[in-house]
Amino acid sequence: MAYTSGKLKYISAILLFIFSALFLLNHNNTKNIIVQEARIVTGVDNEMRPLKITSYFPKNTTKVSTWIKWQNARINTQILVKWHYITDDVPIYNYNLTIPKRNGVANVMLSMPEGKNLPSGFYKVDILSGKKQLTKTLTFEVG
Repeated sequence: MAYTSGKLKYISAILLFIFSALFLLNHNNTKNIIVQEARIVTGVDNEMRPLKITSYFPKNTTKVSTWIKWQNARINTQILVKWHYITDDVPIYNYNLTIPKRNGVANVMLSMPEGKNLPSGFYKVDILSGKKQLTKTLTFEVG
């Protein structure tokens, strides 16, 4: 069976379209990180499990942690964790978390210098993933 130049171009275009579609489906499945859970916690244990999930901390608090569980990430994907002191509308700290594996957990801690406590008031933590899309917002209070 002889194919004309036009038919070969048509078949090539169809095959290119199919391979491109398959590539995009597989490529997108690994880059769309899903933040399954995020919690404000007092800390984590040796296996990265939250010690205590809470939204209230006493006046003498020096450290607050954000525990994040994700899935479906491409290695080296960035998650931005933004801490904000709502009471006085002051941005506190932005942390770029580099994802080391496809599925996992991380702990991002806000820690005051030695001898200092977090100011009393209300705080929020925004977690942004992908193209800096807001994924989760967590709030807590320091008494």
